[in-house]
Amino acid sequence: MVHTEATHDDRKPSPRVLMIDDDPELTEIVTASLEFSGYQVTSAPTGTDAMKVLAESFDAVILDVMLPGLDGFEVVQLIRSRDEHTPVLFLTARNAVEDRVRGLRLGGDDYLTKPFSMAELLARIDALIRRAGSGGPPQDVVQVGDLRLDRSARRLTRGEDPISLSPTEFRLVEYLMVNAGHVMSKSQIMDQVWGYDFGGDGNVVERFVSSIRRKVDTTGQPRLLHTVRGFGYTMDASR
Repeated sequence: MVHTEATHDDRKPSPRVLMIDDDPELTEIVTASLEFSGYQVTSAPTGTDAMKVLAESFDAVILDVMLPGLDGFEVVQLIRSRDEHTPVLFLTARNAVEDRVRGLRLGGDDYLTKPFSMAELLARIDALIRRAGSGGPPQDVVQVGDLRLDRSARRLTRGEDPISLSPTEFRLVEYLMVNAGHVMSKSQIMDQVWGYDFGGDGNVVERFVSSIRRKVDTTGQPRLLHTVRGFGYTMDASR
């Protein structure tokens, strides 16, 4: 097991990431990129090694599925048996829909398939850690401008006006509002809202975004839901 740490200002502790993967070359590349971005990285080549170091506290876990001994699905179940909050991102060549669904249902928070973009991996890790916050329970009420989402009541209002949403529209609005001010790609949205992608069919996301925009950004109101061409979508009251 290799343990490496990035130099960082002691006044602001670096987020700690555990990478569980038996490919030493990939681990080295990902570790270098994460450290350059300000993370501290611990690596473990097997699930058994990972469980030994998980007594320590981490802000996120990157987990391969195809591991010697315990596979990634077994590892995430063991992680969830002792820790309900630390975000787990699957990083694997297993790209079948059933694998994605299984990984997310067993306790994974995100699922990225190899080959992958390093920029996207960094963005996903950053988003997972940001959403996890201090590790406390999620906020029941999220607000962007005058758009207010009550997660426990499953209710969305803009000003005093209620907005009716389908279950999928609600999950999409919730995801964008929790990540307000950050541009979320179609791939991230499909993974987080639907739990898998549609073979690259970003039109599914476009259709739902258009429907939500008609409900949220009505005539005469400041726009909150923005398209960032070539990148994705963001919910932002400051644009």
